[in-house]
Amino acid sequence: MKRLLLCIALALAVYTVQGQGRKQIANFSQYKHFYNPSLTGYDGSVVRTLYRNQWTGFEDAPKTLLATAEVDLGMLGHKSNNYRFDGRESRGAAVGTGARHALGLILLHDQFGPAKESLVGLNYGSAIRLSESVSLRWGSALTYRMQRFDGNSLTVDQENDPRYTGVLGNNNRSNTLDLNLGLSLVTARYYVGYAMQDITAGSVVSSGDDFLRDFYTRKHVAQAGYRASLGGDWGYSVNGIYQYDKLARSTVEGQVKAIYQHAFWAGAGYRNDQAYNLTAGLRLGELSVGYTYETPIQDASAITKSTNEIALSYTLMPSKTKAHSKLPQIW
Repeated sequence: MKRLLLCIALALAVYTVQGQGRKQIANFSQYKHFYNPSLTGYDGSVVRTLYRNQWTGFEDAPKTLLATAEVDLGMLGHKSNNYRFDGRESRGAAVGTGARHALGLILLHDQFGPAKESLVGLNYGSAIRLSESVSLRWGSALTYRMQRFDGNSLTVDQENDPRYTGVLGNNNRSNTLDLNLGLSLVTARYYVGYAMQDITAGSVVSSGDDFLRDFYTRKHVAQAGYRASLGGDWGYSVNGIYQYDKLARSTVEGQVKAIYQHAFWAGAGYRNDQAYNLTAGLRLGELSVGYTYETPIQDASAITKSTNEIALSYTLMPSKTKAHSKLPQIW
């Protein structure tokens, strides 16, 4: 049994390296700008953190730490209440027609057994008003990714297996600088967007071992979300994301949440052939705390361990406007 689990862990570790950044975040709707830089600043100026412990209780299981910061530059000036990146305006304010700008920072560290990955991303997003309620957004991100794979910590039944040539006994390293681009259409009620990540597939700057660089590829991400009031104190939100690259192929994920008084939410989600999840959270003023429990299914059920995910966020510069106050303030 120990050898079986080791083989499973090794196969999954190599698969993770091959995927080169296919990060699974159950509460993905709170980290839209991580996938699409055009959505940087969409929710205003916010600091967020996330800790994901996958397959809790399994030795050397995946662990992900994510920290992000977004600053809506339009909120720093005297007209901070006249325009919001999501299209909201304060009552009586003049209609803005020019572009607005946002900056973002992304820090990620991911570890799975012998595989480690660290990423630093600098985001820029801009919005142009198309109508009174609809804005077109575009954005770009410069990302620097550091991959490490410690072959010294691996033990296999057949050390001469050609699949692991150049991996066993070596400290494999790779450093890559690349570019992400995104486009989205947004209102206060919905967003829909498309992004390409690592669009040059490492052609900007790339160094290190071939084992890691050979699996670096361009990725495609499509996102959409919708939120609405049900009347009274209740509302809901629905979010979805599609990811594709030629190595890890496609992943489709969706989540629906019921929201009470803009302050409490509970919901459920599904990732095709991989997991179901349940989520709940609480908003206390500008601070939000969320928890997600995920259980593997089908393709991911080889290891029958659950996943725990904790998310925190704090709004740095809340808008003073009460426009669209009936809409849930939670995605």
